[in-house]
Amino acid sequence: MANLREIKARIASVSSTMQVTRTMEMISTAKIRRALERAREAEPYKDAITRMLSHVAGASSGTEEPLLQRHATEKCVLFVLIASDRGMAGGFNIQPQRLVQREMEKLEAKGIECQLITAGRRPTEYFTFRGRQPVLSIQGNSSEPTMDDASRIATYIIHGYVTGAIDRVVIYYSHARNRVDQKLVHEQILPVTTEDLIMVNQPRDPEALTEIDQRMATTYTFEPSASVVLGYLMPAYIRTIVLHALLDSAAAEHGARRRAMQSATENAKEVITALSRTYNRERQGSITTELNEIIAGASALEDK
Repeated sequence: MANLREIKARIASVSSTMQVTRTMEMISTAKIRRALERAREAEPYKDAITRMLSHVAGASSGTEEPLLQRHATEKCVLFVLIASDRGMAGGFNIQPQRLVQREMEKLEAKGIECQLITAGRRPTEYFTFRGRQPVLSIQGNSSEPTMDDASRIATYIIHGYVTGAIDRVVIYYSHARNRVDQKLVHEQILPVTTEDLIMVNQPRDPEALTEIDQRMATTYTFEPSASVVLGYLMPAYIRTIVLHALLDSAAAEHGARRRAMQSATENAKEVITALSRTYNRERQGSITTELNEIIAGASALEDK
């Protein structure tokens, strides 16, 4: 009977855990739709400001804009890692953390200094435990990022690049393809050259345009100058890139957690089924043993 009590207690424990995982799955399912909508709503703005920047870069040489100047040597690289505040999301946190750690170790082996910005409590704890303190840590809003979070990160990036303390900036985050699929991506934020921006919206040869296209073609006049406008657009461009990455990562976080909790719930069901079968076999065996003992006792009394 002691064995039966242990099995019954384990079934109750697994059932309690299954209720938690099922609840977390339902919460993530409810949140992922809104998170995907926020990420998709930010995409048109990101594309629009990139096209706008390409037009301005095409009209300006860009030589006076510090954020468009490529540094002569690469002495320091800034990594921006976006993950989550909470766990129980499968490999959502551990995969980008290990990837960034490997990339930083490769650069440091070449004598290049590395700095790290983390968005999320999990990556902050991961690197702090390993003796690598982030220069900036954003925590508490991984599932609901705000513009303030993006502005803090962008401000550090801009100041570091303009002053020459940082020579290159790379951002790592998980892209939410849909509700069930996530992909780890990385993008180089800085340096950005005018050639890269112009290629986003490369104008065609005027001679190759049709008469209708020539009438629809837009000519921009910049006041006071294209270089000044470019100076206002570049910080806004960087903030937009960072904000979109935060929103995209939030959607991917909910999707990864929903999938992880769904898998945990299904595994709990299988464990409960197996334990229930074991419990029934043990219970049937104990009943059979008791019946045999009763029959044997009755037979002994009859013999007397």
